Parts: sequence; C-alpha cells; structure tokens
Amino acid sequence: MLLLMLLLSGCIQKTHAPEGFVYIGQLIPDAQYDIRYYGEDNFIGTRVDGYKAPVAILTYEAAQALKEASTELDSQGYYLKVFDAYRPQKAVDHFIRWSKDSSDIKMKSLYYPHVDKKDLFALGFLAKKSGHSRGSTVDLTLVYKETGEELDMGSSFDYLDQSSAYGTTLISTEQAVNREILKSAMSNHGFRPCTKEWWHFTLIKEPYPNRYFNFDVK
Repeated sequence: MLLLMLLLSGCIQKTHAPEGFVYIGQLIPDAQYDIRYYGEDNFIGTRVDGYKAPVAILTYEAAQALKEASTELDSQGYYLKVFDAYRPQKAVDHFIRWSKDSSDIKMKSLYYPHVDKKDLFALGFLAKKSGHSRGSTVDLTLVYKETGEELDMGSSFDYLDQSSAYGTTLISTEQAVNREILKSAMSNHGFRPCTKEWWHFTLIKEPYPNRYFNFDVK
C-alpha cells in the first residue's frame, strides 16, 4: 500500500524506460507531478488510452535540457510541476475519437468553454500527430519552493482558449510576468514555446523529429 501511495504521489519513479528515454524524476528529483491524462481531470473527462501510471517520460536529451532549466529556476525559488511529457500515439487517437462525439461535452465549461470541440484540431489546440509522441515535448508549470503553490499563469493547464496564448491581453501583468519566468528559463535551455499554450515546450534539437512512438506510459 505504501509503495502504491508513493507512486501515485510521484515520489518515486520506475527505473527502466525504453531505450533513449528516461523518467523525469531520475534526473530531476524535486519535480512535482499532476499527470492529468492518468485520471479524469482533463478535457475529455476520463483516463486517456496509454496512460498506465502517473509518471512522466522524456527522451534523455529533453530530460537533460529540462534538468538545466530546473536548476536555473531552482535558484529563483521555483520547482517544476509536470502535467504531461511523452504521449503515446494511442492517446492522440483517443483525442481524435472523442472530438467526433458531439454528445460528450461534460468538460466543456472547464476546458474549452468558447470553442466547439470539433474545431479543436483545426484551431491548433490539438494535433493528430503530436510533438509529445516524439518524446521531447513537455507540459508544465512552476510552483513556489517555499509553499508548493502554483504560480498564477492566468489560465489553467489545457484551458483551450485564446487566454492561454502568449501575448494575450486577457490576463494581468503579474500573470504575464509569471509566464515569462517559465518561458525564459525553458528557452534558455533549448526549448521552443508554443504560442497558443503557455505550458507547452518542445526541445528544438529533438532526437526523433520524424518518429512517433506508441509505447505506454507506465
């Protein structure tokens, strides 16, 4: 029971990942986790296909770069909090099936209140071939080291709306500054931000730029 509780809290990580990949916790032990697709608090409202454990996996190159960003942010008083990293193609396929079911809008008010779900792919909020499946993209935020409280970024993770974009005028100056803290550190260590989603970063020199993986997150 204790082992299960520790795994669910993200306090321990498995020690074996597929060749070329690593669990983030092996390189960044202070990172925190809220792996939304393992549970039901996400935009589709159910566990996503391929998520067998609440852990985060990246290519070694991306994880090493993330470790360097984490070290910079640690000196400023912040820890990383990871929402998603490597995402199997089967999970993306789950999103595609969900988008075609017009009757399922139970999470609309929380995650996509101003967008018709059938338009999420066309508008660029979702992709049928996701960079996450190449293993070098990560979704994350920052928490204060002293309190563990998340910084106010002006919108929540996976809030599929224009207010989640960099450069939006729909957030406060303080919220924009908080986003810039994260963006600056990630950019300093080789990650490219996503203009539509403040939490989404891809390693520029990703090792598998044309390969989409489908192994489970476990």
